[in-house]
Amino acid sequence: MKKDTIILGIETSCDETAVSIVRNGTEIITNVVASQIESHKRFGGVVPEIASRHHVEQMTVVLEEAFENTDITWDEVDAIAVTEGPGLVGALLVGVNSAKALSFAKQKPLVGVHHIAGHIYANRLEKDFEFPLLALIVSGGHTELVLMREHGSYELIGETRDDAAGEAYDKVARMLNLPYPGGPHIDQLAAIGEETIEFPRAWLEEGSYDFSFSGLKSAVINKIHNAKQRGEILKNEDIAASFQASVVEVLTTKTLEAAKEYNVSQVIVAGGVAANKGLRKELEAVFSETDIPLLIPNIKLCTDNAAMIAAAGTIAFEQGRRSGLDLNANASLMLK
Repeated sequence: MKKDTIILGIETSCDETAVSIVRNGTEIITNVVASQIESHKRFGGVVPEIASRHHVEQMTVVLEEAFENTDITWDEVDAIAVTEGPGLVGALLVGVNSAKALSFAKQKPLVGVHHIAGHIYANRLEKDFEFPLLALIVSGGHTELVLMREHGSYELIGETRDDAAGEAYDKVARMLNLPYPGGPHIDQLAAIGEETIEFPRAWLEEGSYDFSFSGLKSAVINKIHNAKQRGEILKNEDIAASFQASVVEVLTTKTLEAAKEYNVSQVIVAGGVAANKGLRKELEAVFSETDIPLLIPNIKLCTDNAAMIAAAGTIAFEQGRRSGLDLNANASLMLK
């Protein structure tokens, strides 16, 4: 009988300090997340230096809480998986150096994990993968379509050429004087608003699966400015609904076209914007008319957490990947 693989995951790429223990890459034993949203809210976005300081303050607390929540001991942990990039370099360094210290002290193998691979593997905590699969990654810094033919294999077939979807959400939210993070607030407003404004859809050249949301963001900002100059009153909820309709249509259409072209067996959605109710609803509606299974994880697994890092780290560990104590944070690490 195959022994269970127990992986400790550490995630500090942005503004969440997280530690998790996962069994066999599919079962969460414990998952602790310390959020910093309240600290960054007054600045309208994440302040890197503040994020790094909070990670230093919280790392030991979160690690101890993770073990207090379970009967698992260090003797049972097979390896330590940690986000090595991409992300804020100062924040990443806290997690990487903590993982290296634990690896040395506990004599456990160290596995560096790509943050986006973590988001992808958050889905495996709910249902196993069927290959080939297509992953739509939508977050504050990433909007990508990734084709996976097997575990640990990533083929980038589409990416954002400018603003990621999450960035566009936050910038539009600031124009509407909504609190940080802006995405959830726009999603809430969109649910009660009407699509009364025709904003552009950036399809790019024919056959391209790349994304572009900078023009849409600018169109929204210009619409708001022009309305103010004319003394015209626009409802925030209608702006939100119209903006979100444009984003969602482009994301769902390109994902569906790519899924059909590559004849995938499964489509999964990952990243913080995967928590967006409007996007989830439209994706579910579109794929319900196909025979392609769609998997969107529970909202709590869409945002940054360490369970997803442990899940991705499990595959890397079982495939024999190891990192040395010279592992360093890489703010612009490529997914490959």
